[in-house]
Amino acid sequence: MKITAIETRVVDTGGGGPWLFGIVRTDAGITGYSQFGSGSYPKGQVGLVEDIGATLIGKDPAPVERHYLDMYRKTAQVSGGATSMAIAGIELALWDIKGKEAGKPVYELLGGPFRKRQKVYWSHLASYRAQRAGELGVAPLRTWDDVADCVREATDAGFSAFKSNIIFPGDPSRRMRDVFAGDFDQNADQDLIDHAVQQISVMREAAGPKVGIALDIHYEFKTEAAIRLAQALEPYNLMWLEFDRFEPEPLAEIRSSTRTPICTGEQLLGVREYKRFFDLRAMDTVKIDVPWQGFSQAKKVADLAELYEMNIAPHNYTSHLATFQSLQFTAMVPNVRIMETDIDSSPWRDDLTTAVPELKDGYMTIPDGPGWGCDLNESAAEKHAYNG
Repeated sequence: MKITAIETRVVDTGGGGPWLFGIVRTDAGITGYSQFGSGSYPKGQVGLVEDIGATLIGKDPAPVERHYLDMYRKTAQVSGGATSMAIAGIELALWDIKGKEAGKPVYELLGGPFRKRQKVYWSHLASYRAQRAGELGVAPLRTWDDVADCVREATDAGFSAFKSNIIFPGDPSRRMRDVFAGDFDQNADQDLIDHAVQQISVMREAAGPKVGIALDIHYEFKTEAAIRLAQALEPYNLMWLEFDRFEPEPLAEIRSSTRTPICTGEQLLGVREYKRFFDLRAMDTVKIDVPWQGFSQAKKVADLAELYEMNIAPHNYTSHLATFQSLQFTAMVPNVRIMETDIDSSPWRDDLTTAVPELKDGYMTIPDGPGWGCDLNESAAEKHAYNG
């Protein structure tokens, strides 16, 4: 079998950032699919896939690890970031081909499954609704009571955990990154700390004492402000405070300053970057993004986290294909705490794939079809092509 073409599709999501998909075609009629990368600057990522992928045309797709290493070495002078994500898009599609050729799910090629179903949490609860309720076809968030209703919706659906961002109910309602975009200096005055505490207080009261609550603050604060926020939230027994930084020392300082658990890692690419954070014990739970890392690197990070006695939580907030990739990942590593999933999403998300995850009572069934167990619907991707 030989690779005959490597292609991409960039899909509009109806309000959020676009989704990027990889396609690797072969002369045997087996096509591998992937979701990869970030919605930021999609043209650059697509160009990287085209440039890097050209080196694989005419080659056997089977030696996936060797192809990954070759792509990694050839791009050494422009490594990391979008380059790593582009390599992941190709590598993930090669794993899909390998599984389809063998007639097995990818995790069976790598020693799985460890489990038949995966616990998930509702991500961006109330966050997307604060930004674009109309596009999602849901009620606006005008008051804290509306936010509490969102929490009850999640628990009534069987979720035992959820994650939100700092939001501002009102007319219009907003999310923190919208309020403080541009000239925000990453400080946190007492009013902002009090506002975040009020939000989590409302959510805790609506959820009850046993439901896991995570708050994601991305890059929105400097270390000093993050420490004050984490300490202020200690009475609410968070599942974790999620905070992204490219250096481990600030996170280690935050973690040592509070009883609130810290989760981080989605901003890191490759096992070498994670190791610095593990050495300093900079997190309690490790975030890993399979579409950004690629499958092999994600597994190596999870294996290293196991050595350091840490559990992982896959970062997963986009299409069903990404979810199937992430579920396959959770099936082949032992140290999974919980996995992210978005409920509020693109209006045509279900149309973009040939299968959707089985979700019941806060758990997803691990797929057992060949490859990822789910393909990109190319005609739907063309219908909703991104033109930005």
